[in-house]
Amino acid sequence: MDASEVEFVAEKEVVQIIPNFSLDKIYLIGGDLGPFNPGLPVNVPVWLALNLKQRQKCRIVPPEWMDVDKLEEMRDLERKEETFTPVPSPYYMELTKLLLNHASDNIPKADEIRTLVKDLWDTRIAKLRLSADSFINQQEAHAKLDNLTLMEVNTIRAFLLDSLNCMYKLRSNLQPGSTKGQSNDY
Repeated sequence: MDASEVEFVAEKEVVQIIPNFSLDKIYLIGGDLGPFNPGLPVNVPVWLALNLKQRQKCRIVPPEWMDVDKLEEMRDLERKEETFTPVPSPYYMELTKLLLNHASDNIPKADEIRTLVKDLWDTRIAKLRLSADSFINQQEAHAKLDNLTLMEVNTIRAFLLDSLNCMYKLRSNLQPGSTKGQSNDY
């Protein structure tokens, strides 16, 4: 799965909007949405919220976790802890990017939020790289991926797969009974 596919999956997350139009309930395969009444909040998937926002049909209410104080607290906790801490949403990075790129006028302190989420992301990726380095140096056979998001796993996936394949080839060449210099590619 590449980054665009992860972003596509993230667009199914639900956000609250305040529409400025009237419409009865919409019946979709993924579930019913609405009814839409001006000024009354309604929960919709991100893809619909962004579509309506682009057509100036609604105002997007930022998720509860998209607050400067909460994000500062999460960032500081992530920096203190050795293990990965739970994130506010499994798609926090993708949602931040989508909402700030398309609806930054609806999000108070958008620039500060962008910076805090980037800090949180950078801290987690640095921690992930250190964990991967330790994993490979210790020649581990398995790892726990607690509290990692799909995008974070996707970021390190290629590196880990290549490293594990190389380790497998080296180990299989060192096994008794293996033919020296011959590699088994599976």
